[in-house]
Amino acid sequence: MKMIIVTGMSGAGKSTALNVLEDEGYYCVDNMPISLIPKFAELANAGEDGYSNIAIGVDIRSGHALAELDSVLDDMINKHFNYTILFLESSDEVLVKRYKETRRTHPLAMDDHDRIDNVIKLERDELKFLKKRADVIIDTSQMLTRELKAELEGIFFDDKNFKNLFVTVLSFGFKYGIPADADLVFDVRFLPNPYYIEELKYLTGNDKPVQDYVKKAPETTEFLEKIDDLLKFLLPNYVKEGKNSLVIAIGCTGGKHRSVTLANEIYKLISRTEYGCKVEHRDIEKDSKRKG
Repeated sequence: MKMIIVTGMSGAGKSTALNVLEDEGYYCVDNMPISLIPKFAELANAGEDGYSNIAIGVDIRSGHALAELDSVLDDMINKHFNYTILFLESSDEVLVKRYKETRRTHPLAMDDHDRIDNVIKLERDELKFLKKRADVIIDTSQMLTRELKAELEGIFFDDKNFKNLFVTVLSFGFKYGIPADADLVFDVRFLPNPYYIEELKYLTGNDKPVQDYVKKAPETTEFLEKIDDLLKFLLPNYVKEGKNSLVIAIGCTGGKHRSVTLANEIYKLISRTEYGCKVEHRDIEKDSKRKG
């Protein structure tokens, strides 16, 4: 029997995770009373009713009973019930935004006057013990729903070696400001600028002629080699430190040519590793007649 306990912050994607698992044949139960979890696991483990794979959603809605979960999980280990804890995380800022957009009420909000940022902090504190016990932690702050689905499928159904780190490679233009959520920022304005080549001016780093122009510079090759070495050192150490998400920002003047080309290349480097990764181009559509 395979058993996955799906937990984490409200608004971080637990419903999506349960839907993905259900689509793959798991029998899913959301918000099961804590006291019933061992009995349900026992029935499933005995092969009754054909529940060979089960997933249980547990979160802050359990109220005071959530405090019992720590001992329940220990007891299940002692009884040789194997389980995986999936913890879905997201930043406070993103969670606040999601709640405001959906106009849903947070489970800990006593009334409409409770500030959402305050109850999110309270929830985060209540779930600390579960995050500490988690086998898989996914930060969905930078993820679209389809990207979360793909990540879950890779972890649980494609035998992906998951390292609890999701990397966003983000191209941008310095003239529009450095991304506020960037963890690492690299300035590639030292590379030859395709803007000054008439036939390349109105193309972007997603177009092969621009890519070829930028990549033929010796500095580009050397830069990518050094970035590759740096990431091979940094990413495992970020995981060791407990970091769940990383935003690598690559900037040029306007965010259309050099930064897009380099962001795509760095994405390729990371996508060959065991870490989750996506690439975004923040400013590629802005003012197409300005230099990049």
